[in-house]
Amino acid sequence: MSGKKKKSTIILISVLAIFSVLQFFRPTKNISEEMSNKDILKAEDPPRDVSRILVTSCYDCHSNNTKYPWYSEITPVNFYLDDHVKDGKRHLNFSEWAALSSEKKAHKIEEIGEEVERGKMPLDSYVWLHKEANITEKEKQILLDWVKNYEPK
Repeated sequence: MSGKKKKSTIILISVLAIFSVLQFFRPTKNISEEMSNKDILKAEDPPRDVSRILVTSCYDCHSNNTKYPWYSEITPVNFYLDDHVKDGKRHLNFSEWAALSSEKKAHKIEEIGEEVERGKMPLDSYVWLHKEANITEKEKQILLDWVKNYEPK
């Protein structure tokens, strides 16, 4: 075996070994056992179609219960997803909705309307991998009507 080929083989084996070891390091998953009473679905009791849209298109990144795809088991992808979910929850966490003040709820509802109307949510990068999360024009209108008529309970 030539020196160049031997060096390439050692590098490849080293990279595979490091990748394999990294698989033992994982972030904590964002999975709760049950829906809390602070969740928007319990606190506000939105119409069924609104609830379905929120759960299907928003909850993976904006709640305490993410449904993880198969590729979330691979490091470093799982760390990327963990960071993405934490960032989404930092902006809006539907699981903690009832803990917000009335003013904060009104502001978040306004932001939801703006993001949906501008087509910014759900994120394109999310919809590429989760086709079911894509919001149709009809669903968009359902959400926008709910946002427009929102009154906190």
